[in-house]
Amino acid sequence: MALAYYPKPGHILLCDFNGFKKPEMIKRRPVVVLVNRGDLCTVVPLSTTEPSPIEDYHYQIPPQSLPDRGKFHSIKSVWLKGDMVYTLGHYRLQPILLGRTQGGRREYFKQRLGREQMKQVYSCVLKGLNLSKLPAYL
Repeated sequence: MALAYYPKPGHILLCDFNGFKKPEMIKRRPVVVLVNRGDLCTVVPLSTTEPSPIEDYHYQIPPQSLPDRGKFHSIKSVWLKGDMVYTLGHYRLQPILLGRTQGGRREYFKQRLGREQMKQVYSCVLKGLNLSKLPAYL
């Protein structure tokens, strides 16, 4: 299902990375929206595999910020990969389906990461781009 809305920073969506090649992201995975511009979204991917080694550009997303139903129900930890930023068309993004209501309607995850969590996300992205010292000069 394509997006029927313009996502805001902090939304967690699913992204289809099919068509890319390793070492790029290559499968369907959750992402955090950083910026939305028209029909393009800048996102950073999430992974259920703990990075080895854990770097400054990795951030473990708190479990309470993730869906508690659907495919995410059994996931123990999710890691942000701040060194892998992508700008993609909306056609690659879709909301996370949680299930169906008793009436049969689809229910989607709409919660966004909070301000403090997004500070961590942006910090990881700056570190992943080797720009973490830049704010001191602005």
